[in-house]
Amino acid sequence: MKFNRSSGILLHPTSLPSPYGIGDLGPQAHRWLDFLAGTGCGLWQVLPLGPTGYGDSPYQCFSAFAGNPYIISPDALLEEGLLKPEDLADYPKFPDDQVDFGNVIVWKLSVLDQAFLRYKKSAPARIKTALAAFEAEQASWLDDFGLFMALKDAHGGAPWHTWEAPLRDRQPEAMEKARIKYASAIQKQIFRQFLFFSQWSKLRQHAAELGIKIIGDIPIFVAHDSADVWANPGLFFLDDNGKPTVVAGVPPDYFSPTGQLWGNPLYRWNVHAASGYAWWIERIRSTLTLVDILRIDHFRGFAGYWEVKGNAKTAEKGRWLRGPGKAFFKAMRAALGDLPIIAEDLGVITPDVVDLRDSFELPGMKILQFAFGSGPYDPFLPHNYPVNCVVYTGTHDNDTARGWYERVAEPEKQFYRRYLNRDGMGVAWDLIRAVWSSVAVFGLAPMQDFMNLDNTARMNYPGNPSGNWQWRMPEGAFNADLQRSIKELNHMYERDKDRLPPPPPDWPAKYPGLK
Repeated sequence: MKFNRSSGILLHPTSLPSPYGIGDLGPQAHRWLDFLAGTGCGLWQVLPLGPTGYGDSPYQCFSAFAGNPYIISPDALLEEGLLKPEDLADYPKFPDDQVDFGNVIVWKLSVLDQAFLRYKKSAPARIKTALAAFEAEQASWLDDFGLFMALKDAHGGAPWHTWEAPLRDRQPEAMEKARIKYASAIQKQIFRQFLFFSQWSKLRQHAAELGIKIIGDIPIFVAHDSADVWANPGLFFLDDNGKPTVVAGVPPDYFSPTGQLWGNPLYRWNVHAASGYAWWIERIRSTLTLVDILRIDHFRGFAGYWEVKGNAKTAEKGRWLRGPGKAFFKAMRAALGDLPIIAEDLGVITPDVVDLRDSFELPGMKILQFAFGSGPYDPFLPHNYPVNCVVYTGTHDNDTARGWYERVAEPEKQFYRRYLNRDGMGVAWDLIRAVWSSVAVFGLAPMQDFMNLDNTARMNYPGNPSGNWQWRMPEGAFNADLQRSIKELNHMYERDKDRLPPPPPDWPAKYPGLK
């Protein structure tokens, strides 16, 4: 799909201000969209929106289809009559600058349980009708997810492959008994999903009314401890006990001498192909009901991926295998049309990855922080960009711009100062301006860079098992002064093109040197 020149900000909903310890889909999220529209930006990028599991990572979710209940807005539930003011009167004093996931999760789930009890006791007919319609529309994944989460709770959060064999293996008699035994717990999980989808739907509608497109994120792999793998074991390489026989990762490189062992189960691509990639089609179709544009994380895995034995301790020993390649994207296009996809093509990119990306005219990614270490031929420098790419100052996996400058060696700093003709005193905005002024079709930066924050505000350190995904934006951070500054950038570099009047009819003649 051909994109129009635009710009945007990367900010996950969990990072929004809120009195309840974590950003949510309530009033502040709608205020955020109003602020973004006032800047002239046309894009809001988020991380995966699923229910987070191990390490609180949005890239390790209990489902590729479900939404994260922790970002359901209590204030919106208050408006719907599903909560009473007294239900929120004594909420804990949470930190303002980070998410304390342990305490937030306990409190938020207790609030959602209270809303569920009130729903069962006194919900108006319109909510019950809407919930029934939601269940029917989402039945292809929702039933399995509800049962999976109910069983997980009943097993104290233990991963599904450790459950008793009849439930682990989804034996029909055991499944039927579980559905009866845990009927209320299943309905509670379905109710939470209904609330998430209802609130997100209103937020997305607001974005559409403001002319803002939401960029979502699809990780190529799914978590082993997920409803997806439990409900579809034949799509993955698993042994008779449900444990992965081979897992995903990346081999050793300059940054990681033992590689990165992600641990996600690998797909049986031949089985997916035999079904016409039906599960993947539904996954992408479902995600496109939530967002407008998809960033596919680890795009290179569709061309070739690194396979590691399931019992390996590091990713040092493995092998490269061919991915599904062009057949996969042809199937997606045949089923879903010309898809709005951004290919995350960072890392060691081989000719087959480039060919796959370019065969479907997908924009790849550039990270400006990577540009200043190897001289003027570096592909991450703006003068080397193709138009059909998406450029960032950095992403959730990188330093903040200021943190990058404070960390790198002097030669890299010096090249940045020479290239941009700057003194290093305003590095975050220097990089933002370079991104916005480039030819790249989309220019984006994390909110942390607009706020000129150091690495204490970094979202994620890949490889760190804990302490990630916690950063939150303080109240008042998206203010009128910042809005004006971003709007000026969008005006100067024609990234608010759809909001500007067209050039005068005599424009080419008036400026004969421009075409």
